[in-house]
Amino acid sequence: MSAPDFKSIIAGTIAEAISEVYSGQVDISAVSLENTHPGFEGDFTLVVFPLLRFSRKPPETTAGEIGDYLLSHLDFIETFQVIKGFLNITLKPQAWLEFFMAHATDDSFGYSEYQGDAPVVIEYSSPNTNKPLHLGHIRNNLLGFSLSRILQATGWKVVRVNLVNDRGIHISKSMLAWSLWGEGETPESAGMKGDHLVGKYYVMFEQEQRRQVATLVDQGVDPEEAPQKTSLMQSARDMLRRWEQGEPEVVELWKMMNSWVYKGFDETYRRLGVAFDYTDYESETYLRGKSLVDEGLGKGIFNRREDGSVWADLTAAGMDEKLLLRSDGTSVYITQDLGTAQLRHDRLHPDMLIYVVGNEQIYHFDVLKQLLRMLGRGWADGVHHLSYGMVELPHGRMKSREGTVVDADDLMDEMTRTAQKTAEELGKLKDFSSEELKNLYRMVGLAALKYFILKVDPKKNMLFNPEESIDFDGNTGPFIQYTYARIRSLFRKAGKDDGNFLQDVNPEVIDLLPVEREMLHLIYDFPQTVRAAADALNPALIANHCYDLVKKYNSYYQDN
Repeated sequence: MSAPDFKSIIAGTIAEAISEVYSGQVDISAVSLENTHPGFEGDFTLVVFPLLRFSRKPPETTAGEIGDYLLSHLDFIETFQVIKGFLNITLKPQAWLEFFMAHATDDSFGYSEYQGDAPVVIEYSSPNTNKPLHLGHIRNNLLGFSLSRILQATGWKVVRVNLVNDRGIHISKSMLAWSLWGEGETPESAGMKGDHLVGKYYVMFEQEQRRQVATLVDQGVDPEEAPQKTSLMQSARDMLRRWEQGEPEVVELWKMMNSWVYKGFDETYRRLGVAFDYTDYESETYLRGKSLVDEGLGKGIFNRREDGSVWADLTAAGMDEKLLLRSDGTSVYITQDLGTAQLRHDRLHPDMLIYVVGNEQIYHFDVLKQLLRMLGRGWADGVHHLSYGMVELPHGRMKSREGTVVDADDLMDEMTRTAQKTAEELGKLKDFSSEELKNLYRMVGLAALKYFILKVDPKKNMLFNPEESIDFDGNTGPFIQYTYARIRSLFRKAGKDDGNFLQDVNPEVIDLLPVEREMLHLIYDFPQTVRAAADALNPALIANHCYDLVKKYNSYYQDN
């Protein structure tokens, strides 16, 4: 059984009405058909005003004539109401029931057709190898992975990529600190995950750096210049230069410490439930960026200054001049991103290249697109930056350098413990084995974390409160899970399963309660919500749609 797309059929029939009744021509896309506003009777509402140029009649008369036409041509319409310039259309209960029966066991409901061979490439996570993943990374990973699933549902071929920032001054700081104070410590000897161990030495570097900066300032050095003049920072920069020159001892240290970090990252990704199709490393892509800088120099697009540094003048595009290579020849982040963007294009020829990166990097990606345009890369307009707001905690912002970040692994552990505490307080766990309980706490805890992150518009800053996220009665993941469990319980009590629960339903003899009609309308709107979420790069639209449906269902359950 296939169910009609009510909105499309109604819009098409309205276009026919304009042609037959008023001898006019209107494109279906110009028919403004909306969901009827709560408080008014009806399922869909036609805004009549744009059509008055065809009827040349008052809005009420035009709405009435179109309503009569719909009623005589569409057997699934029960009635209509005219309220000023609006036509409210009500469907027969049987139409909604037939729609539900057609899709209730359809696993493809909400999915769109194939969009073509050119993929959408989504780059997310992009961690630095000097510290473990933290709460900010959790939002990044969940947004990126969720968006990849949403775009797949709308018919796109999606390629998920991770670019690991495994080189540069940040990892040099951790390497130097380990060389100075590590005494051969390893993850095994310390009993720590490798990413946590390397992060410990990054914090140690920053603590010693602050002490040296304070000493220099006390000696009269300008506070703005002091951070670059400490012996520690000079040693870190020297280590970076030695790495870029391929000095074996430094390269081996770099490989060892990064291998610790990669193993730790992989464990965190598995726990979080995110994955990638490709993982690239800046140590392998930054030279591509240097070759693009050389190309730009050859074309006269970029310029080299007396100190040897290379710059791009972006003032004509309303931006500043941008450093591309330092005077010592080392690259900067934008250089590496140029090379990586070129790699993505050459490897995959994507329709879009989406970067999931915090909103503090908006200018960076504006510069990236402009540099690609200057280099004649016509695909630059397919580069999109999904910028998202910062995640804050009740006690304030996280700071990596001060060791006050909320570690991703620790947070997932805390969410599991909180789920256990909440579930035990609710009771009803006596029939579970210890292994089942462990899995249950993990599922509920991660659902709380994921939903709480994804329900917020990506562009907004957010305050994450673990206790609030685990509530079984609010706008939370566990509330949605609890509703699903409640529905499954009804199936079990009725002796039904997914395949046979509709076999005794006769839509011709069932009338719908208003709340049932509202629930069916929300289900009907789901595919449109998925498409809207893909267009806006906003998983929150789906999260909140699910909550609205669950909230409506629970109200129905309590009353009936």
